[in-house]
Formats: sequence, structure tokens, C-alpha cells
Amino acid sequence: MNVDELRQEVAKLIWWHTIDLGHGIITPGSDNSLYKLQQLGIPEKLQGMTVLDIGASDGFFSFEAERRGASRVLSVDIWSGEQWGMQAKTSFDLARKALNSKVESMELHVLDLSPEKVGVFDVVFFLGVLYHMRHPLLALERVFSVTGKQLLLETHIERLGGTKPAMVFYPGTELNNDPSNWWGPNPAAVEAMLKSVGFRKVEKFREYPSRIKTGLRHDLKRAMPFLHNKDVTRAVFHAWRQPT
Repeated sequence: MNVDELRQEVAKLIWWHTIDLGHGIITPGSDNSLYKLQQLGIPEKLQGMTVLDIGASDGFFSFEAERRGASRVLSVDIWSGEQWGMQAKTSFDLARKALNSKVESMELHVLDLSPEKVGVFDVVFFLGVLYHMRHPLLALERVFSVTGKQLLLETHIERLGGTKPAMVFYPGTELNNDPSNWWGPNPAAVEAMLKSVGFRKVEKFREYPSRIKTGLRHDLKRAMPFLHNKDVTRAVFHAWRQPT
């Protein structure tokens, strides 16, 4: 595929991540992926480490882990169906091909994660997924089971309850007009849940405001719910199976 053909194929698809594919081609995703990357605290060097990216979407963070030297990267998501505008993994596969990447992929729900199905990984990314989980504590139990050393979790949070763990339940479209959003935990709740499922050390790494890119294409189904609230607070947590 030459550069012109790649540019045409990119333009046909709905993207969530903004991925630099080289040759001046950047996928037109609504997620400010580079800005988010700067908030996460991912180790600069991942040489010799295995990485699992849960909820990988178009694969920006999977490809970044590979770029940082990870020996193996597995991307997991539910790409089938039309939720958030997903197109049966077409965007992920195109980016993977354009980047000549060796990142692996598997279609699997979070609640189906297990060491038997995917293995155990040194570093696990769980980015922007927790608040979409109808059963968040059960989801974190599954995530813990496949984390060998460290988890990096990024999520929407609510400011409530002070130091007492608490969560807001969204039974409808209360958060960003998006019915796939179920929970708004406060930082204390995230830390408590992570410790409850077995992580021995948990740190809130950073809170930061969500930034939505401007000039979005109006046909981006996944982007539209986020336009209803541009001041969403996010937080990043680092958790370890053993104290470091």
C-alpha cells in the first residue's frame, strides 16, 4: 500500500485514537491520545517486558508500548458491533499494518480475562474502561488475575465523599449522554477497589482535565457523547502486586 492509498483508507474509517502513521498521516481520532499519554506515567523503557492493553480500541497505547521496547504486546477489546462506532477492528488492523507492528490482538470481554486465556503480563494498561464496567469490582478481579507486576489504570472520576470511598451510579445517560457509562468513582473508591482485589501497593499518580479535540467530524459516533461535557475529570492510578 503506497502513501496515497493509505491516506485514502484512513479517511474512510471512524477513528478514536490519533495515531501518527508516518508520511504526514495522522488518524483523525477524537481522543487527544498524545495528551493522554503524557498523563499516564508509562515507563520510558519497557525492554524485555510483556504488556497487555485492555480496551485497546485503535491501538495507540499498544503501539506505544511496542515502540518503547516491550517484548510482547497483546491488545484486547470487543471490536465487533457498532458501539462507539467500532468497525470490526478495521482501524486497528490498518494502523498495525501501516506501522509494520507485531502487536497481537484478541477479541475478548474484560470479564472473560484469565491467565488461561491470555497469560500473565508484566505491565497491564486498563485505560478509560473501568467506568464502562457494569460490574467494576468483578472487572478488576479479572484484571488482577492477568497482572504480573504493575497495572496502569486511567478512568473518569467524581469528586464526592472526601476520603470515604464512594461512587455515583449512572443508570441512564447521565454522564456525557452515553449509556455505556455506568459508574463515577471517587479516587478513594478506586484505590480501595484495587486493594480489595489483591494489589498490595496503590498510588494515585495524577488527576487531569479531559481535553477534547476541536474540529471533529460530525459523523464520529464515538466522539459525540463527549462533546456534552468538556470538563470531565480523569485520574491515573498505578498499582503493584507486590510493594516496590
